[in-house]
Amino acid sequence: MRDAEAIAFVKLVSADGHEFLMARTVAIASSKTIRLMLEGSFREAQDNVIRFPDIAGYVLERVVKYLHYKTQHSTSTSRIPEFAIEPEVALELLIAAKYLDC
Repeated sequence: MRDAEAIAFVKLVSADGHEFLMARTVAIASSKTIRLMLEGSFREAQDNVIRFPDIAGYVLERVVKYLHYKTQHSTSTSRIPEFAIEPEVALELLIAAKYLDC
């Protein structure tokens, strides 16, 4: 059985091989697609690694930042600051967000 620390994080791997560690609770709470992969009987649930062959590293990095941002501000009752998105990556982020259902 894996130790608790290993299960606390999930590794996300981009198309170009960049790896990002993310708190499992954040990943599950922020993305329906990731939640289904990690809670189902998929290989990703066993390996605790999710590969995204169609998402570039610089896009996946922004997605990870956004998922943490979303979790951090999900219970806020005050005005949530804008999450800045550079115009040159906006379309790719939109496609990734649609796929990840976040």
